[in-house]
Amino acid sequence: MKKRTLIKDPIYGYIQCNPEEMKVIDTEAIQRLRRIRQLAGSEFVYPAGVHTRFEHSLGVMHLSGLMAESLISKGHLEEDCVEIVRIAALLHDVGHGPFSHVFEALLLKHLKKTHEDMTAEVVTQTTLKDAVEEIGLNAKEVALLAVGRLQKKHREFLSQIISSSIDCDKLDYILRDSYHTGGEFASIDVFRLIHTVDLHEGNLAVDLVALPTLESFLVARVELFRSIYFHKASRAAQILLEKGLEKVNEEMGILNITPQEYLSYDDYSMWGLMLQCKGSRPYIERLRIRDLPKVSYEKMFFVKNGVFSTILTKEGVRRQLEEEIANDAGLNVDDVYIDVPTLPSVPYHSTIRDEEVNLPIIQREKNGKRRALRLEDVSNIISVMRGFLNIIRVYTDKRHREAVAKASEKLLGDPFSAKISF
Repeated sequence: MKKRTLIKDPIYGYIQCNPEEMKVIDTEAIQRLRRIRQLAGSEFVYPAGVHTRFEHSLGVMHLSGLMAESLISKGHLEEDCVEIVRIAALLHDVGHGPFSHVFEALLLKHLKKTHEDMTAEVVTQTTLKDAVEEIGLNAKEVALLAVGRLQKKHREFLSQIISSSIDCDKLDYILRDSYHTGGEFASIDVFRLIHTVDLHEGNLAVDLVALPTLESFLVARVELFRSIYFHKASRAAQILLEKGLEKVNEEMGILNITPQEYLSYDDYSMWGLMLQCKGSRPYIERLRIRDLPKVSYEKMFFVKNGVFSTILTKEGVRRQLEEEIANDAGLNVDDVYIDVPTLPSVPYHSTIRDEEVNLPIIQREKNGKRRALRLEDVSNIISVMRGFLNIIRVYTDKRHREAVAKASEKLLGDPFSAKISF
């Protein structure tokens, strides 16, 4: 029997790792994740929310292994598949840049790449590739599985363990983010969910007996979005980071690097670069004294689609509105920032999505037959919650708050006239 290393974890107690996994854990790519916070900006609201991508990745590896073993017990998977699932889960976030999703906005704008694209490059084009192949795995296959893009006939569920509506990534971050922020948002029995996971036509499904747990999980995700991921002060800090990253890229060309060089970037090294850069230094100086932009206008409404927020995701549209508000308020356009939930720098989702309401729910009948139902058809809670939470905010410095509020209301309407569309 292989010697196991036990890693103490506040969520699961202990996480067991075999020697092959430890070889990968002790690489530069994984150890770098110790220096990338999971919730960049949230520490200005939740002081203990300073956990990192490192412990999250260990947690996802742990849960993914348990889910794979659950599928093995039901005859859907072979024992020798567990290791590639665990390693892929461990590596699923190695492509994140400094300040996590905030850096992703820069990647998308200038390179048209996501952190998943960067993960695939890091796994296949850096020294991490050697470590993966030394333990007998194919780096390209691991990379595709890590980002949920491995296409294998009748094996779609392998990618879904790491990337889907009920993946182990979400299960871990909901528990971990809730724990570290001190919130009571996520009292979820993830182990019941994992042990009741099944398959339907090659895709992950959940047994009907676990419906209450599944509902709790999906509701908690939406609640965490409102309470943590899109908290107005967290987003204010992220706005300063985003503006600082844009300036340091203009002056230093920080994106003109190889995947191996990319591994030198983390929260600490990028903070130092932004302090050295003339254009980005003012934003970091503001963060050092928690001088955050203030919300001068906020409008929230719930509709069945996210067309309005999707339109505002386009930089040109937002910039035009920001210019109109700034001109009306007698300010420079850089003094105004429009924020919506669909921006790349906003982590995760604000709503129950189609892939979730269509999740197969397995009902076992008395004659032993199985029947697949849609989640929306068996859950009144999810049916009611389905829709798009639109939140439009306009930020500015506190000294301009009143002027921007008036200009925003003139352009965007009364913030108190919330709209509900069924």
